[in-house]
Amino acid sequence: MKASMTNCKSLLVLLFILTFWITFIILQNSAKLRTTLKLPISLHHWNFIAKPSYPEAPLCPLVSAAETELRIKEIIKKLDQEIPPRPFTHMNTTTSAAHSTVSILNPRDTYCRGDQLNILLEVRDHLGCRKQYGGDFLRARMSSPALEAGASGKVTDFNNGSYLVSFTLFWEGQVSLSLLLIHPSEGVSALWRARNRGYDRVIFTGQFSSHTSQVSTDCALVLNSSAELCQYLDAQDQEAFYCVKPQHMPCAALTHMHSKNKEVSYLSKEEKSLFERSNIGVEIMENFNAISVSKCNKETVPRKEKCKLGMTSTIPSGHVWKNTWNPVSCSLATVKMRECLRGKFIYLLGDSTIRQWMEYFKTSINTLKSVDLHESGKLQHQLAVDLDSNINIQWQKHGYPLIGSLTYSVKEIENIARVIDRTGGEKNTVLVISLGQHFRPFPIDVFIRRVLNVHKAVQRLLLRSPDTVVIIKAENIREMNNDVERFSDFHGYIQYLAIKDIFQDLSVGIIDAWDMTIAYGTNNVHPPQYVVGNQINVFLNYIC
Repeated sequence: MKASMTNCKSLLVLLFILTFWITFIILQNSAKLRTTLKLPISLHHWNFIAKPSYPEAPLCPLVSAAETELRIKEIIKKLDQEIPPRPFTHMNTTTSAAHSTVSILNPRDTYCRGDQLNILLEVRDHLGCRKQYGGDFLRARMSSPALEAGASGKVTDFNNGSYLVSFTLFWEGQVSLSLLLIHPSEGVSALWRARNRGYDRVIFTGQFSSHTSQVSTDCALVLNSSAELCQYLDAQDQEAFYCVKPQHMPCAALTHMHSKNKEVSYLSKEEKSLFERSNIGVEIMENFNAISVSKCNKETVPRKEKCKLGMTSTIPSGHVWKNTWNPVSCSLATVKMRECLRGKFIYLLGDSTIRQWMEYFKTSINTLKSVDLHESGKLQHQLAVDLDSNINIQWQKHGYPLIGSLTYSVKEIENIARVIDRTGGEKNTVLVISLGQHFRPFPIDVFIRRVLNVHKAVQRLLLRSPDTVVIIKAENIREMNNDVERFSDFHGYIQYLAIKDIFQDLSVGIIDAWDMTIAYGTNNVHPPQYVVGNQINVFLNYIC
């Protein structure tokens, strides 16, 4: 019996020594193994891989890549049903603002503040024939310039050539009504088809640097090239960007990027005529008289609750009065900016429309000092601090695609989802995310995939740190006649609907910049400072 136990102990000792020796050999040769297997090396959260290669699977996916692809297809299918094909044969058969008719439903001699004004629109073509289908891209707005007041209207499409346009009469006085035909349904159909045809409307040029030499090559979301490619892969979310690999330089030598529009179009010559300046944003209610709105001795409007995270958005979401934004569903208080931001870490993530916030903060708080992060270019990472009040505000650009004619650094570029994943978060941490404008020239799946991945990252953040405040800033409307095929507000509107739908299940704040900029009537991708200030006032009310 004793001999048997001794043999067992000896065997265990031998197994332990053998296991230790094998582990030592593996650790000692791990670098050689990595080299032999050609495993990618992570740098700044991106993997640089020279193609041909296969996508690397994320380590711990909460939602599988297959589930994400399925969700993308479901959203696109839903959008396709909302934008059915409308064949374009001749300009005469498209919607005409001049021939379409509007009429007030149940007209009154007197309108009271708070009333709903409903208008029936019946669209006709240039021959005066009634159209039998909908799909026109319309924009309704009411305004009183003397009162510095404005609000959007709600448009309901009955899909039979008629629309209900509803205005809430928020204020007293003379109110002018506007209904713009941004694009006829045939133009909408053409833009939707063209958008999803190709990824090559924008050319990216990557600059590679190694010691004293520099080389520039073509880059893109999709590159149809037989040359060896560098693949910049976000392994966790399977999002990639590509550059032609320069000779005698590694993929990690990519330092800068710029872009320019490519002379490519997926619209026919006839379809392009729909997007000439004279055919964009045409007023339908041009000869419509202003209406007079009175107080009518109505009861005092019930006091609204304070604006807070997770509130359901309405259409319209608010109105402008004396250049000040007033939400429909909640009330805004006057907030002292510096006191509100005391002790807070603010992360502004996204495009130049959220960088405007950074500039506004630095202008409005004189104790806020910029920190030189030794980066270059207009899109450089920005940091501003107020040491006495312990305020830390950062702006960081989102990852590819990032359009810019000026050369910008990509050495520190990363996807917003990765920034969120490395954020600890707590009650004094606030993230504001703005996506959209740079995605308009590309097929909609690029934007949907990015938003879904950001949504998953926000889910993970709120799971580990539920006190963190996350706010989504919607897109601004922009110039109507600026490169319509790439940048039309129709593309922005589809993205606006998608992002609101994707984030509706999370307790995040929504700053409806889309509706706000319609109410202000700015038509500028970078609206004036007073509009930015009102966006920030909503933000301050969310966090203080």
